[in-house]
Amino acid sequence: MIIAHRLSALLIWLVCSSQLVHSQGSWALELPTVGTFSSPRVSDLTGDGVADIVLGAGREEFQSCDSAVVAIDGVSGELLWCVSAKDQIFGSAMFLDITNDGVQDVFICGRSAELLAINGRSGKVLWRFTQVHQLRRPTKSGWFNFYNPQFVADQDGDGLHDLLVSNGGDVMAEPYDPNRPPGQLVLISSMTGEIIHQAKMPDGKEIYMSITVSPQQDDVPASVIFGTGGETIGGNLFNIALHDVFQNDLSSAVRLDSSEDKGFIGPSIRADLNKDGISDVVTNSVDGRLLAFDGSTHAKLWDVTLPMTESYSSPAVGYFTEDEVPDFFISYGKGVWPHLGWGIQKLVDGRTGQVLFTDSLGFYQNTSPLAVDLNQDGRDEAILSVNFQEIDELYRKFFYTMLVYIDFATGDIQQISEVFPGNNLSSTPWLGDLDADGMLDVIYCHGTNNRQTYTFDGMKVRRIVTQIPVPRKLSWGAYQGNDYDGNFKRSRKIP
Repeated sequence: MIIAHRLSALLIWLVCSSQLVHSQGSWALELPTVGTFSSPRVSDLTGDGVADIVLGAGREEFQSCDSAVVAIDGVSGELLWCVSAKDQIFGSAMFLDITNDGVQDVFICGRSAELLAINGRSGKVLWRFTQVHQLRRPTKSGWFNFYNPQFVADQDGDGLHDLLVSNGGDVMAEPYDPNRPPGQLVLISSMTGEIIHQAKMPDGKEIYMSITVSPQQDDVPASVIFGTGGETIGGNLFNIALHDVFQNDLSSAVRLDSSEDKGFIGPSIRADLNKDGISDVVTNSVDGRLLAFDGSTHAKLWDVTLPMTESYSSPAVGYFTEDEVPDFFISYGKGVWPHLGWGIQKLVDGRTGQVLFTDSLGFYQNTSPLAVDLNQDGRDEAILSVNFQEIDELYRKFFYTMLVYIDFATGDIQQISEVFPGNNLSSTPWLGDLDADGMLDVIYCHGTNNRQTYTFDGMKVRRIVTQIPVPRKLSWGAYQGNDYDGNFKRSRKIP
């Protein structure tokens, strides 16, 4: 058997290793006709004290699906309910109880202006954006993809938080055609789906980036980070005060950075890097840069450039070193879209921007890494989904995926999961304690077709129950963080 793009001896050892940590209570649910770009998120929908899983899914673009949103019982792995959509639901769920029944309701989004509110208990659709606004052909009315929303304080007087969300990205535009419909930020009533405010991008460009909203801190007002441009079109990274968004005008936005040929897609992270009490901004750009900006002055703190790479994901943030400043672990793809091959990973010191660790594990995918202290040594380990392929004697390719962690204190890299046939396209795992038993649970999603990578013909959702004690506070346990809002809240004090 030949291993394609020769893996390091370390990764070969991982594939053959039997030192796995799963135990009784693990399960796998197979969804035979769909795939996913969505990342799992959790909330107790059944009232049994165990968190359940909500995930977006779908078939090929422009194809409807009767199970485009699924809710899965955290204990048994059984399907609780599913909801249909006219196109892929690639967003990840947000939760807010708008039915006042004590169970969190689900907000989730995707292509073709799909944005839904779903009763978390029953799976009944409470509202659908396209129906509220009678959009038979959304693109003809200037509505495109919705990206992950964030909750903001009540703006329509109904006592409930409302949704701030970006919309844009005309999939029918030719890759290098600069004439694209501008994206927009939209404030939407969580109760009704009605539009409260909307404003076009200040540079007139498209948007693919999910927003990050910072909290009010001292004299710095709450602000929104958003970016424009895409895989082949240049764009800009902006910061704007939240109250300015409510004026239906983004012209006061501060431009933090620009890229001539590529844009900004992976959501930003807010974390305090200079210990001034104000959250700073950290962002991956598509053109292979990790950028850090002062949250108060907007000045650049540092940047790291990886030539001939691209990024469509977010960093993991955690305490990977021994100081009080959080650090960042990134995974980029070598090459230029759409030809991205092997991945490259780096650990970056959050205080200085210095690269402390480099490796190259697996083929690039759009999942974001995570951070958690697995061995209770006071330093976080990076968690990474790894895809690889094997080629047999007939030169047929077979694809596999697994979850590994990197211990930066020792340099060790070890498995958290078994090796699974298939591929993980873009689903960041979830880490936490589903049943409050003190042990770490992992939710991991991957395709089941081991002969092709970009498939929507079957997937599995897995709960991996480990024997690893859960830290008191995880650093970065899910896509966009523990609270799904891009804000790093864990603090560390060194005596």
